[in-house]
Amino acid sequence: MFPPLPKQLFKHLAEDLSEALVQRGGVLPQKELQALLQSALGRLNLVTREEFDAQAAVLLRTREKVEQLEKEVTTLSATIASLPAPEQK
Repeated sequence: MFPPLPKQLFKHLAEDLSEALVQRGGVLPQKELQALLQSALGRLNLVTREEFDAQAAVLLRTREKVEQLEKEVTTLSATIASLPAPEQK
């Protein structure tokens, strides 16, 4: 369903965490951990749930409109095909 997360993300996150832990003597405050995680996730091309849901709704409406237009084209094509051929001069 979703593409896998890049392996480099985890590598960089592990390196950042390791470096931060060494600098802090093995203790990493929650705020610093959150900052590291936000930084790592910020490197990804992510959207919020609200943005995703909005785009999913737009896609659904677009698909419905395409289906409606396909039906109209089919109807119009059938109507045109049923018309008598124009007289040849």
